[in-house]
Amino acid sequence: MPDWIVVIILGIVEGITEFIPVSSTGHLLIAEKLLHVAKSDLFNVVIQCGAVIAVLPLFPQRLYKFVFELGDKETQNYLIKIFAAFVITCIGGFIIDKKGIKLPEELTPVAWALLVGGLAFIAIEFISRGKKLGSEVTWMIAIAVGIGQLVAAVFPGTSRSGSTIMFCLLLGLSRPAATEFSFLVGIPTMLAAGALKIFKGIHQADPLAPRENWGLLLLATLIAAVVSFIAVKWLLRYVQTHTFTAFGWYRIVLAGVILLLLLH
Repeated sequence: MPDWIVVIILGIVEGITEFIPVSSTGHLLIAEKLLHVAKSDLFNVVIQCGAVIAVLPLFPQRLYKFVFELGDKETQNYLIKIFAAFVITCIGGFIIDKKGIKLPEELTPVAWALLVGGLAFIAIEFISRGKKLGSEVTWMIAIAVGIGQLVAAVFPGTSRSGSTIMFCLLLGLSRPAATEFSFLVGIPTMLAAGALKIFKGIHQADPLAPRENWGLLLLATLIAAVVSFIAVKWLLRYVQTHTFTAFGWYRIVLAGVILLLLLH
């Protein structure tokens, strides 16, 4: 299969799964195994950045407040909590990096993380049934979101958005508010990770390692951005009137399929 078709497929997979709570890292790993390719960490992180940047226009009211109503206390409070969650993730990520902890590249841990996350989503939605969920992001929620991002960084298949949204729901935040805060925290997190990975890729590259094809990387990033915009626009409408139970069942079914295939 031509390389340009491979990167288009990977860009589509990334765009669909980056913010939908089913794990983009896990799906990329599955896609790469099926396509018999092994993309670098730099490739995966950069296309994630494309998917992240694309969602910015989908939060026009919040971005307007960040730019033109920064003097408003409510806006300041919300922005500070985003920053706090981001800092928690950065500190934890630095510790994880120093300890040499890396995401495994096998499908078995991905399958188990998908399964556990799927069961957790269904359980949380069952517990939340009938409860009145709020729209205020508390400090406890901000801290939990920062920790949730670290959980996803260590366990492939967990899903960054999935883990953070689940923490938000458990702490009483409504689905639309949880989705928005999770996404907005993810933007600086993924862009910072992407910038660091690009810097290391350029300045600390192994001279014996295969060179990155920047043209194909750009193509995959653009595809991921377009698809991500469409997927997130759909998801933001979906959570207005639906629960996350369907995503929980999807994760369980996918995990079962992966585990069955690994047995053969």
